[in-house]
Amino acid sequence: MRVLGIETSCDETGVAIYDTERGLLAHRLYSQIALHAEYGGVVPELASRDHVRKLLPLIEEVMAAAQTTPAQLQAVAYTAGPGLIGALLVGACFGRSLAYAWNVPAIDVHHMEGHLLAPLLEPNPPEFPFVALLVSGGHTQLVDVEAIGRYKMLGESVDDAAGEAFDKTAKMLDLDYPGGPLVAKLAESGTPGRFEFPRPMTDRPGLDFSFSGLKTYTLNTIAQHAGADGLPDDQTCADIAWAFQEAVVDTLVIKCRRALEQTGKRTLVIAGGVSANRRLREKLTAGLAKIRGQVFYARQEFCTDNGAMIAFAGAQRLLAGQQAPLEISVFPRWNMEGLAPISH
Repeated sequence: MRVLGIETSCDETGVAIYDTERGLLAHRLYSQIALHAEYGGVVPELASRDHVRKLLPLIEEVMAAAQTTPAQLQAVAYTAGPGLIGALLVGACFGRSLAYAWNVPAIDVHHMEGHLLAPLLEPNPPEFPFVALLVSGGHTQLVDVEAIGRYKMLGESVDDAAGEAFDKTAKMLDLDYPGGPLVAKLAESGTPGRFEFPRPMTDRPGLDFSFSGLKTYTLNTIAQHAGADGLPDDQTCADIAWAFQEAVVDTLVIKCRRALEQTGKRTLVIAGGVSANRRLREKLTAGLAKIRGQVFYARQEFCTDNGAMIAFAGAQRLLAGQQAPLEISVFPRWNMEGLAPISH
């Protein structure tokens, strides 16, 4: 079966074609970073309009690269949520309309399920069951995964997501958008140990996260060392970035180990934009080795939003005989625990 996947949940337009026998045939991604950079963050209306402009040319490009005609497709999958409602509607309208015109099923895909399943696109995929850490700009979640569609939420952020905390810290340090990768880059020249930031909610039982207090602690540290221009000197900024990143990474690692011990599992899957963070990968690998755990990631290009994960997730749902109704619905908020399980 061959599935066209469409991703438009936020500020990246992703399109891909996945074949259940041959694997990923082609994928393309257009990022709106340059469009939103001057505003310091995503402007929803601009994001929606840019998806309208870019989506059809990307679909044509992917179809050509995969040497696929509409007659060779068995379904069109699209992200139905969670995400920005306008951006979601662009992909959903395109996807549902193409499926109707081509007389194939449409598959409405949960964005976070797409991220969760992205590591299964790799040559050495994890086997079920496992614990998943979904960590991005909008989500920080620990999920007990028994199979596709059989999810139990173990813990999640009660305020800022980890990626959101990275981006807000970047603004405090006067870094460009998107700030998360720039904080990580700045941290590479930081002095280990100069500052010690708290590891929030690790001194109590439970698997929930909270990063708003850490954000405030970072802001106060910047203010305490600020010069006439409102910022500390360059080295102090790097030292603060190092301390902030270590605090986030250590918190995630502690919670992941706790989740594995609580569930009795030994396999961790990490997905979402923050999963590309090199320091997080280093510390997770080292931390899980102590309990004989394994950690699996998606490749770097599939950590952020992309069409490949939507095409793959849609293919799994198609194989199970699931499809979307004719009416077009999107879900800016969508609980993943309510998804239907599949049994193929």
